[in-house]
Amino acid sequence: MATGRSPRTPGDRGGHFTVVDPSTGEAFDEAPDRRPEELDAAVDRAHAAWHDWRADPVARKAALLAAAAAVDAAAAALAPLLTREQGKPLTESHAEVARTAARLRYFAQLDPGTQPIADGRPVHSRLRWRPIGPVAAIVPWNFPLQLASAKFAPALAAGNTIVLKPSPFTPLATRMLGSVLAGALPEGVLTILTGREPLGARLASHPGIRHVSFTGSAATGRAVAAGAAATLARVTLELGGNDAAVLLDDVDVEEIADRLFWAAFRNCGQVCMAVKRVYAPARLYSRVVDALAHRADTAAVGPGLDPASRIGPVNNAPQLARVEYHTARALADGGRAVAGGHRLDRPGYFFAPTILADVPADSPVVTEEQFGPVLPVLPYDSLDEAVRAANGTGFGLGGSVWGTDLDRAAAVADRLECGTAWINHHAELSLAQPFAGAKDSGVGVAGGPWGLYGNLRPFVVHRPKEA
Repeated sequence: MATGRSPRTPGDRGGHFTVVDPSTGEAFDEAPDRRPEELDAAVDRAHAAWHDWRADPVARKAALLAAAAAVDAAAAALAPLLTREQGKPLTESHAEVARTAARLRYFAQLDPGTQPIADGRPVHSRLRWRPIGPVAAIVPWNFPLQLASAKFAPALAAGNTIVLKPSPFTPLATRMLGSVLAGALPEGVLTILTGREPLGARLASHPGIRHVSFTGSAATGRAVAAGAAATLARVTLELGGNDAAVLLDDVDVEEIADRLFWAAFRNCGQVCMAVKRVYAPARLYSRVVDALAHRADTAAVGPGLDPASRIGPVNNAPQLARVEYHTARALADGGRAVAGGHRLDRPGYFFAPTILADVPADSPVVTEEQFGPVLPVLPYDSLDEAVRAANGTGFGLGGSVWGTDLDRAAAVADRLECGTAWINHHAELSLAQPFAGAKDSGVGVAGGPWGLYGNLRPFVVHRPKEA
């Protein structure tokens, strides 16, 4: 998808910005840097399209199913472009495209319906659900298409229109997705605007927006919420996690080691609900560290378009710097890099898959979200100690418990302060389940019927009963 135009520097405000291939560190394309008046026009179009889009649920369902089919048909073009700008292996990009289409199909089938309210009064009371209006979606760079569809599929199914801004690190596949969907959706129903800040801040605080759905850091989420508060727009915020995996003393280390490793290192560790800390019983600690280190040392790291690659690069230079900082700080704090621990000596943003041992519990790599191919493993003496440590950060997105006695593991999982807990696996979600975090990991619910209702408002009609 090269444009043939000469590359621009990141600071160039000449109407476009460059997009970098993280496997080379070189710019390979560019995207439009939209201006405030273009944002205003997009929101105006969303308002104009909303009347007809909300009025015909049958046509809406047909359009969403057609959109899903169009995404499937475009997978051969979408997936390589996604890998080129994001870095993930091509198989993961194809899975992301398939998930995007599946989410459109899922939400197309949901119907909030009308429910009677039985309250003992001499009136017929019925609850209906109405769309709320134009929705703003602000999407990060780790799963550009999947997280975009997690926002636009329920919003569109509910009868809303949407203006979506992708990350400036990964705008290209999202723009292509918008072109694909334009063949199935009416004009103005879905608009994709690319650009750098302050475009996202302006979108979040735009007076024509009624719901803001954001995925990203907690700090930026607070700013988004503050902007939306100015217009009293509804907010849904998914603000990342620092998920803990607690291994019980009856765990079969070799049996779970592959699943545990890839729960941490899929998409180069750039997954909000990835395992980011492992707590292992002291008597099994060395075995756990060695098993994970062996997998880190032998994982194939390379460009996502290389079929042999299992782990790609970190997506962008600022994130690579963050990963390097957390690793260096952990080593300075007394930790050991049992595997990796350094940037790879090759072009691009590659960091060796890293297993850290003997890291102090207060090191930033433990207390913060490193969001990269680095995993600290910490020992514990008592299960109560492990649970306290797992719950001891400001995050609460997900967590997991690993062991042979499933009832005991389930009892421990019940003690985790998070939105989703898994037993003997991690970071797996169905389209039908709610996805929400506790504490600083977010506000609101995505996924399943709850994601649909998050894009609707209740409307109650009271009618006297006839004699």
